Amino acid sequence: MATNQDNSPGMIRGIGLLQATALNMIDMVGVGPFITLPAILAAMGGPQAMLGWVFGALISMCDGLVWAELGAAIPGSGGSYLYLREAYGPGGWGRLMSFLFVWMILFSAPLSVASGAIGFSQYTAYLWKGMTPIQGKMIAVGLVVITVILLYRKITTIGKLSILLWGGVILTVGWMVVAGLANFNFKQVTDFPPQAFQLSKEFFFGLALASRFAVYDYWGYYNICFLGDEVREPGKTIPRSILLSIAGVAAIYLLMNLSVISVIPWREAVALVANPEQTHNFIASIFMERLYGHRAAQLITLLVMWTAFASVFSLLLGYSRIPYAAAERGDFFKAFARLHPRHSFPYLSLILLGLAAAFFSLKKLTDVISALVIIRVVIQFLSQTLGVMVLRRRQPDLNRPFRIWLYPLPALIALAGWVFILISRASEIRFIIYALLITLGGGAIFFLRAGVRKEWPFEGKE
Repeated sequence: MATNQDNSPGMIRGIGLLQATALNMIDMVGVGPFITLPAILAAMGGPQAMLGWVFGALISMCDGLVWAELGAAIPGSGGSYLYLREAYGPGGWGRLMSFLFVWMILFSAPLSVASGAIGFSQYTAYLWKGMTPIQGKMIAVGLVVITVILLYRKITTIGKLSILLWGGVILTVGWMVVAGLANFNFKQVTDFPPQAFQLSKEFFFGLALASRFAVYDYWGYYNICFLGDEVREPGKTIPRSILLSIAGVAAIYLLMNLSVISVIPWREAVALVANPEQTHNFIASIFMERLYGHRAAQLITLLVMWTAFASVFSLLLGYSRIPYAAAERGDFFKAFARLHPRHSFPYLSLILLGLAAAFFSLKKLTDVISALVIIRVVIQFLSQTLGVMVLRRRQPDLNRPFRIWLYPLPALIALAGWVFILISRASEIRFIIYALLITLGGGAIFFLRAGVRKEWPFEGKE
């Protein structure tokens, strides 16, 4: 049975509510909203695409309540690894589910980090006018390498650095919101195309695709769950940081995107993603240049690059703890359980995920985002949302410092939302196939490993 006192003996509880919220928010407000707005507008063909942000916020809040209950009840490092293990039974199917999650992280975590690094390189193109696509890829790879070097230290130092990075993130989005509202053009924001709200097949498919990009931008509200062994008073800190992060970022995103549309006509914004290489998608720079000139545009570009770096930093920090947590308990490959002898952090996991992220940074951004969202929804989010309901049945007496509000309605809404996002575009069935292949590959490795070690379901079998 899970407890609320699980703690890794080598980890330091040095993260409070402010630091936890900062780590979540710099993960959420990375480069995502600065590069996905044109794609979201293109998905629905007009300002009505803001519905995608609203729907994405609804799914994220419902899913955030799931994370909040699980994170408070099972506050160990590893997040979903622990939750799936306990929900489906640590002596049975939970072993398979948690292994598949950690296996999936080896693919999805680098994709997530790579998306931030690619966005960083795209905004670099505004400052470096002659930058070629190859040079942009090298910049993305270099950012990942620098981030790994900065994370190669103890957690208390990282917590302080996270607050500094958070300050840059808030400054960036705050400036854009204030600038946009000061020059707000209501007519331009409501420039809807004909039949914008006709409830057709195209409308719902467009909404699903817009929501896919939106939830990608919201993702990160659960980042602190991966650092459970390093959080002070996790039963209170984890739920509060998750809900504060979602509420704050949802308000920021809606205001920021309305501000941008009021300055840059939506048709012009959509044209930014028509570029096959998608190397000149720096809408925030164009926005600020139109309002205050080239110098201001250069400054906002630097700030967006700051937020992209902050996101890469937070993602690598959180995800590097997941294989470590599983390996320490004997549920993943032993090598990932190694801690740095001096600074007590999982250095091998950090290095390997960093290398994979550098490789994915060479890919196309839209492919990276689509692969990331679909792989994680198929393997992680659907099984975890079901898992919180299974755990309620299996362990009704488990101490739950936080319980899902209006249970089970938010969990059911989250499940429906994830399925809705998966059907957004039939032409991207290849990413669902990738997710299924990763699942099958991970399952095969799990059963092979279990057979060799005589573990479930092969205990006592010759």
